This record gives sequence, C-alpha cells and structure tokens, in this order.
Amino acid sequence: MVDVIRWDRLPPAEQFDGWREAVSNTFVPLEAVPLTDGAFGGALASQTIGQVQLSQVSGGAVRVARTPRAIRRNDPEYYKLGMQVRGYCVLDQDDREAALTPGDFAIYDTTRPYTLTFDQDFQMLVVMLPRARLSLRPDDMTGMTARRISGRRGMGALVSPFLVGLADRMDADDLTTSVHLAGAVVDLLTATFAEQLGCASAVPAETHRHALMLRIKAFIDARLDDPDLSCMTIAAAHHISVRYLQKLFEGGGWTVTSWIRARRLEHCRLDLADPKLDTLPVSAVGARWGLVDASHFARIFKTTYGHTPREYRLSLQHRPTTT
Repeated sequence: MVDVIRWDRLPPAEQFDGWREAVSNTFVPLEAVPLTDGAFGGALASQTIGQVQLSQVSGGAVRVARTPRAIRRNDPEYYKLGMQVRGYCVLDQDDREAALTPGDFAIYDTTRPYTLTFDQDFQMLVVMLPRARLSLRPDDMTGMTARRISGRRGMGALVSPFLVGLADRMDADDLTTSVHLAGAVVDLLTATFAEQLGCASAVPAETHRHALMLRIKAFIDARLDDPDLSCMTIAAAHHISVRYLQKLFEGGGWTVTSWIRARRLEHCRLDLADPKLDTLPVSAVGARWGLVDASHFARIFKTTYGHTPREYRLSLQHRPTTT
C-alpha cells in the first residue's frame, strides 16, 4: 500500500509551503501561488511503475506554473497527463486552454511552460512518463497539449475508468513490480492520442492490439450482467470478426468465453464475501452477474474455488474474528 502525505494536520500557516515543496519534488520543479487564505490542506500519493509515475494530488485553490526558470533548474523531458477527479481546472500551454471537469483529461509537456489553475478544492490524477515512451512524433504531440479530451466518449471513455482503476489499485496494492501495467498505460495513451491526431497508421500494430484488448475487456466488464453477452456481440461492437476476437484472447492464454466466466465468477465471489449482501440469495448473486442458471453457477463456482457459492459464503460467516 502506498503512503499518503497529508498536510491538513499541520498548522495552517505551514500547509501550503509543505505541499508546494512535495509537489515540486514528486513531479518537476514548479512554482505555485495559493488562491485562498488560511488552511490549504492537500494530500499526495505516488508510485512509479516501470517508467510511468502515477500520482494522486489534492489541495486548495492554487495556481501552479512550470516557468522558464523552473525548466532551467531541471528538464527531464516528460509528458504529464492530468485527469480531473474533483473540482475544476484550467490548463494553459502553447497558447491553448483546456477546461477540465471530473473525468476529463489533457496532456502537457514539461519541456515548455504551462500553468494549471484550480479555483477551488481539487483532486487530480497525474500520469508522468518520458516523452520518448510515446511512439508519436514530438511535432505531432505539440498539437495535442492543453486540448481537453472528454472522459465520456471515444477512447477517453476507456482511458478515464482505466486510470481510475489503477489509482484504486494503487490505494490497495504495491504496483511497483507490475511493469506490464506501464506498457498498458503507454499503449492506451499512444492509441488515444493517435486517434485524436488522425495518425493511427503511424502507431505500431502491437500497440493498437494492446489498446484494442483493453477496450474489449472494459466493454465486457460493463456488460457482465447481460446473460446474452457473446462473441458476436463483442466483435460487432468493435468492428472485428469473431475469429480475430478469439485470436486476441488466445494470445493471452484465454478463450473469450473463459475470460467472461472468470470475470463473472470473481464478481460473484466478492459479492458473496460482502457482509452487506448476506441477505441476497445465492442464486440472485449469480443472476446479477449474468449467471442465471443457478445449478450451472454452483457447478462452475465449485470447480473454480473448491466450494459451492453457499459453502463459500458460510465459510466466511463462520470465520473467527481477531482482535
């Protein structure tokens, strides 16, 4: 579990200075000015996964600037992606402004000046990676800085929940050894920006395949409650053949059907372990994740976990508590 640095327990007069120093040390040298008097609060959590740094930062109203002076102090040549989680932000770079509301994101380049303005309490998820990791021409990426990408449609509708899911995992686990996640993040962002730039043909085929798999898996997860979810449905939604869909999953050692079944069973297992759902019948747990045949649900659950759903729930209910 990652440690979270918080400043709300410091005397109000010390909070902002502590926050400003930590933010500059975690990202790149920055200058910051508070836009509110009194307590600033704020928190910062960060983990490095391969060459990708994932951070969550919050605070009070503030203007943060990457100035020419700060660039001269240290210029590691990174791209930063900021995804708004709470509050409102205006990103300014290359004579463009991106106004971000929760779920929206934009990319900016640490080699050139930029400004982030938060006019109220905020929380932002920040992904930082070397510029060379994106297989897109720097000249093309210059046209992408400070451009709002909606988290509610297109590739943005995949990127936002994917990053939120990573942040949730960061809260619960140590991701520093999950190097494959760094590749997933880079491939997804590369495909997203290539789509925005209209230069998808310049991106390696493997990057497209990886990004497509992430899109397909997100599509499946959003529809696990549909008992009619099928290869044909999934393939049609992504404009590919059923055979190509099957080949994508075979490359990872799965079939489409086995992946759907595994995801459904894992959600069922979590529900059965949730004390708040103790009164929900076992058959209803299966049905809410698309396993409407109770006997089939019991059989495959036992094959996977060694207990029937009912036995699994009872084993947790009767587990001795520790103090």
